[in-house]
Amino acid sequence: MIIGGFDSIVDDRAEGETAYVDGYLVPVPDGNKEAYRAMAKKASEVFRDYGATRVVEAWADDVPDGKVTDYARAAHKKDGESVVYSWVEWPSKEARVAGWEKMMTDERMKHDPDNAPFDGARMIYGGFAPIVEA
Repeated sequence: MIIGGFDSIVDDRAEGETAYVDGYLVPVPDGNKEAYRAMAKKASEVFRDYGATRVVEAWADDVPDGKVTDYARAAHKKDGESVVYSWVEWPSKEARVAGWEKMMTDERMKHDPDNAPFDGARMIYGGFAPIVEA
């Protein structure tokens, strides 16, 4: 089990049910926190335009080192970086698939590797079907 506390730096939500979730974990240089927040806020608008009901970006706040594994090891965090834990809520897996198809051609999502506030090669991501929601 990996545990930790994160401080929300973007929480963009709309009305609607959550039936599918995209999750992300990425190490970000501490000096790039505001650049990352600005990029994430811009991306959240695109996610929402294409059907997402909520986007949360959370900066590591109380993330302990584990004995076997932890967030830092999972994200290959280096000195001077913090782990960001993020998720995007969708009303269904079908809405997520359709949303991603549209986002991949949206000019607002074009990747600029020279100005990226993090190393995308170390991003961990995946899709999840909720089994408990309280």
